Amino acid sequence: MAILVFAENVNGVFKKPTFEALSYATAIAKNLGTEVHAVCFGKVSDDQYKSLASYGASKIFVINHSSLSQFIGPAYASGIAAVAKQTQAQIIVIPQTYNGRAVAPRVAVKLDASMFSGVTSLVTKSSNGFEVQRSAYSLKAIENLSTNRDKLVITLKSNAYKLEKNEASGIVENFAFEPSAKDLALQPKQVIKASSKISLTEADIVVSAGRGLKGPENWGMVEELADLLGAATACSKPVADVHWRPHHEHVGQTGIQISPNLYIAIGISGAIQHLAGVSASKNIVVVNSDAEAPFFKAADIGIVGDAFQVVPALIESVKKYKTSH
Repeated sequence: MAILVFAENVNGVFKKPTFEALSYATAIAKNLGTEVHAVCFGKVSDDQYKSLASYGASKIFVINHSSLSQFIGPAYASGIAAVAKQTQAQIIVIPQTYNGRAVAPRVAVKLDASMFSGVTSLVTKSSNGFEVQRSAYSLKAIENLSTNRDKLVITLKSNAYKLEKNEASGIVENFAFEPSAKDLALQPKQVIKASSKISLTEADIVVSAGRGLKGPENWGMVEELADLLGAATACSKPVADVHWRPHHEHVGQTGIQISPNLYIAIGISGAIQHLAGVSASKNIVVVNSDAEAPFFKAADIGIVGDAFQVVPALIESVKKYKTSH
């Protein structure tokens, strides 16, 4: 019983969520006395295959079909399920990226498996199935999940599990898979790429701002701070709604839900809908001129002050630190 990981690559490069999923799967495999396999779509460089092996993949199944040069959810799901069936994988771990969330339910249906989404702790095998805990209600509660099915599909929340290298053999095998006409019925017409240098779902640090910045012309200092910190930029829903910032930067309950190690919120009041999307952040820093802003209740560090004074001061402090180190 191997554990199978969907190794998602972006333009031939495997990103952090894939390595987190492999680290997570390897920890489960050690507990269960089994090994970890990976499945990826499209050929990549030998160095990229080696990166999967360095995080625990003993076998890497490559599906390289001409019709799958772009992500197609139903076809990818069928391919993952086909590998899972052939290798008799009982646990399939999928990064909770946009593509991961698109394929996971389909894979579960094809395998007649249970599915646990947004998992943050290790799955354990019970007498007749699997058990796991995950956070619920914006980290206000712990949810215990269990299933008596013998197969389980998991989506692993980004930044929820530490990266741990575990060298494995990483044997690469081409996997013959022919997508059906039904699999290919849903074709992407256009792929619009986010302009951000760092993906929000992968970022360790996120610098976000809201209406407190008073207008789109003031976003330069947010972007400068983000660049200095190697961070992604984000915004609140009202900012995206009035087109100050693109919608792909909107974080919150109805936007992108993130869990970076550091979230810096500038000029955001902290409505419950926004908190629902960012409360999984390891550390939250809030900058707001309103001392009664709800966000301060969730903050690890709160700065009461004018963003137009505080942010430039932060920028100068970071520059001085980087110069001295």
